[in-house]
Amino acid sequence: MMASLGAKMTAVSLGQAEITADVLGAYTQQQGFAHGGLVFSIADSAAGYAALTMVPLENEIMTAELKINYLSASKGRLIAAGRVLKSGRRLVVVAAEVWAIDGETRKHVAVLQGTMVPVAL
Repeated sequence: MMASLGAKMTAVSLGQAEITADVLGAYTQQQGFAHGGLVFSIADSAAGYAALTMVPLENEIMTAELKINYLSASKGRLIAAGRVLKSGRRLVVVAAEVWAIDGETRKHVAVLQGTMVPVAL
């Protein structure tokens, strides 16, 4: 999914992950801003990869629920920074913030919070 959006993992460490994506024409809404689905997708992925760093290697992560607040319209490059708020055996509570960089301007675009579930392969 991420590759088809032109998104790239730019950082990963224990309990954290960062993903960037350029807002391309195919992923804009009618006024030319980043579509909410793009913002949601990279935030979900950043939070999910952050959660994945907290579970045993034989597990994967699935999203159980997410809530997002859109704060601003955006153009340019999106940066989603995901982090783990609380990691448990059955649930991992996550958050992500999305920022947009357009030229010299950096804007806070969205905040996301949710729950991930570790699953055995």
